Amino acid sequence: MVFGWCCSVCLLFVLVGLRVEEANAQFYRKVGTKHLPYWSIVVDQSGHGNFTTIQSAIDSVPSHNMYWVSIKVKAGTYREKVKIPYDKPYIILKGEGKRRTFVEWDDHDNTSQSPTFAAMADNIVVKSMSFRNSYNNPINSKAKVPAVAAMVSGDKSYFFRVGFFGLQDTLWDDTGRHYYNLCTIQGAIDFIFGAAQSLFERCSISVIGGALDPGSPGFITAQGRTNSEDGNGFVFKDCHVFGNGSTYLGRPWRNHARVLFYKTNISNIVQPSGWNAGKFDPYQGGITFAEYGNFGPGSDTSERVSWSKKLDLETIENMTSTKFIDTDGWLHKQLF
Repeated sequence: MVFGWCCSVCLLFVLVGLRVEEANAQFYRKVGTKHLPYWSIVVDQSGHGNFTTIQSAIDSVPSHNMYWVSIKVKAGTYREKVKIPYDKPYIILKGEGKRRTFVEWDDHDNTSQSPTFAAMADNIVVKSMSFRNSYNNPINSKAKVPAVAAMVSGDKSYFFRVGFFGLQDTLWDDTGRHYYNLCTIQGAIDFIFGAAQSLFERCSISVIGGALDPGSPGFITAQGRTNSEDGNGFVFKDCHVFGNGSTYLGRPWRNHARVLFYKTNISNIVQPSGWNAGKFDPYQGGITFAEYGNFGPGSDTSERVSWSKKLDLETIENMTSTKFIDTDGWLHKQLF
């Protein structure tokens, strides 16, 4: 499809009379007090947009892009793998609803190869759409294997009303600082894992433990902090943990794993002990698994493992503030 992207990029440098402001080396339009994307692309499977696939729209963005670009994805199910490479930051990917715009694929050969969606670049915004690895989700008779729905490796990434659907290793929250707001994350085994520094606020954590063998509990998190000086960790604030079967809140992926559940509604699917050290049992002292102010039938901590942490109020306040992931103002500038 012919698309005048190259000409449009050239025009960015010669447009007269359009207010353009620079912040942290990225350009955006300013209309009144609002920060808006500089350019928009439409993806529509019916052929009424600029592209019919999401990946072709991403491919059209110039390498080393420094301008906020909005890619608007019309409703539908897009059977494709989507990757935003390292050299294409400042992309906004926006669907028409978490239940209306779906991206699906079913790779499962290995963890790094399998993601349906991979965001490698910094400064990525995703809104109102969902990603599914359909190998085990919806639940089927196939062998249960790692099959990633999304991998997020760039810094300063913001997800709003986004769905992530899988069974094992659904969301690979790999590295960088990330903010998830009003998202849905579904799975059964280690389905939020990685070593990112992330705040999950008002998110729905949907456990499908009923897909596992009878008597086999699942694990919501598998966090990968490697030493006590690392700033990363997962914080769940004002979330809702629910579903079927049985699950632990988490187990460590590395020997200094850090996870906090804060003021979250926890249903009775959570094991009374709450956490499992697994093969990292000798490193219990370095693991920070904590809970504070939660409610619901699964929030009772009286039978939690003895090595779960009681954090001081200052630490809790620091971890549950957006400053945990944003000390330089990047999040505010991405709330388009």
